[in-house]
Amino acid sequence: MNVKSIARRWAETWSAGWPAKDIESMAAFYSPDATYLSVPFREPDRGVEGVRGYLTREFDVETDIKCWFATPIVDGDRAAIEWWASWVESGDELTLAGSTFLTFNDAGLIADHRDYWNQINDRRPPYPGWISDP
Repeated sequence: MNVKSIARRWAETWSAGWPAKDIESMAAFYSPDATYLSVPFREPDRGVEGVRGYLTREFDVETDIKCWFATPIVDGDRAAIEWWASWVESGDELTLAGSTFLTFNDAGLIADHRDYWNQINDRRPPYPGWISDP
């Protein structure tokens, strides 16, 4: 299993799949028993169906999505990926800057997904010099 390659494909898939709202291409990376934690103080979504449910709920309220993903940093079976995204939600413009931490199982599927992010009520592209300038 080449975690670096899989993590890079994950970032590329999310970069294209988030604006396209392509749930299936994104869900394909997750194991049947995966945990998906987008907000640290909520219960995680569980399994591929949980990932699909989370993405469906979010995509139903997000429009005009723009996102950028940095090159994953990989150590063993774990990867960290910095990202930046903005969209319109219920008429409000939002920008989130965050990081995703992934743990892969022996089959190369994501067993654990954790997001940490900060949000502002405004639309901003990544700042000059951000790791993945658009």
